[in-house]
Amino acid sequence: AVEAAMECVGGAVPVIVGVGALRTDEAEALARDARKAGANGLLLAPMSYTPLTEEEVFQHIVAVAAAGGLPLCIYNNPGTTRFIFSDDLIARLATVPNIAAIKMPLPADGDFRGELARLRARTHAAFSIGYSGDWGAAESLLSGGNAWYSVVAGLLPAEALALVRAATAGDRDEAERLYRGFQPLWTLFKEFGSFRVMYAIADLLGLCHVA
Repeated sequence: AVEAAMECVGGAVPVIVGVGALRTDEAEALARDARKAGANGLLLAPMSYTPLTEEEVFQHIVAVAAAGGLPLCIYNNPGTTRFIFSDDLIARLATVPNIAAIKMPLPADGDFRGELARLRARTHAAFSIGYSGDWGAAESLLSGGNAWYSVVAGLLPAEALALVRAATAGDRDEAERLYRGFQPLWTLFKEFGSFRVMYAIADLLGLCHVA
């Protein structure tokens, strides 16, 4: 899959590869394979059958970052992994070689600026903090987030890019106008889950076949 992606983009677009696995040695192997295939970066979530401690997650991520030898983005996805990264753990990981970024869930209280200020006070300037949860995209970027880890951009890249450009330029009016255009889609995401909705859109666009 990575080789196909690299061939498709031809070096024009950076490719970040998810290398999560239940075992550390398997994640390390996936990271090495991604590097060999020419990937530009890695995305790692702490997947586990049993609940993990902070030290276990730290050691897991450090090991995979070393094995991959590429910029690594921590995937903080408690909805899937049931693991919550503390500020202490994020700050500790941010000092590790190759760990370059974190993909955060939307803050429960909606306070992007507060969370960003808190985390940036404990991490170095080059450490990137971005958000997933597409319906929070505009506000997270307008609040100073470094990245939007988007689901919708996979199928609607032009529309998503327009929103990113408006938000990162600080054009709140235009960003909010574009955001409102996405609102029906965000409603579906919240009700059915983003991947189910995107699969339905891909089918309607004729990009896949439902047997």
